[in-house]
Amino acid sequence: MELAIFYAFAVLAIGSALLVVSLKNTARALFLFFVVLFAMAGLFIFALADFVAITQIMVYVGGVLILMIFAFMLSNKELLADLQNTSSKFLSMPQWQSLLLTLAFFGLMVYGIIEWQDNTPRWITENLNKGQVIQASDNNIQQLGIKFMTQYLLPFEVISIFLLLALIGAAHLSRKEDES
Repeated sequence: MELAIFYAFAVLAIGSALLVVSLKNTARALFLFFVVLFAMAGLFIFALADFVAITQIMVYVGGVLILMIFAFMLSNKELLADLQNTSSKFLSMPQWQSLLLTLAFFGLMVYGIIEWQDNTPRWITENLNKGQVIQASDNNIQQLGIKFMTQYLLPFEVISIFLLLALIGAAHLSRKEDES
């Protein structure tokens, strides 16, 4: 069951990411980017990286993506009309440059997987020999909650204030001035 869920997250992340770079409609691309970030958080949980998964959701989904959506909504109305007129299909083919870049990145990933199959890096074998491996039964979520609500509360509040300032600045810049 875990393997099926992992592959579902992986297919969802890769498929949504491919749609994000190939769509010309920015609104649809932003919402698919939302799906990509959540799927990546799910993959981080499978990698026993609870902190990275929670940070992914709190910072990227909760802050950066919402800021991008507000900036898009506050943008110029002519831009919105042009985007709606250019994309009549849900999926449009990407330019040859992005296709070439995607194939190059895919080749690099396959090469990395093949290299790791043959030669396990030294730092991994040393940690395995020392027994320094995170087990699935380790309770990291409780420790993360304590850290977020005590030690790291102030930095997260400061980041939220900066994101709010950026949102107010975007709203101010998008506002039309009266020409009197």
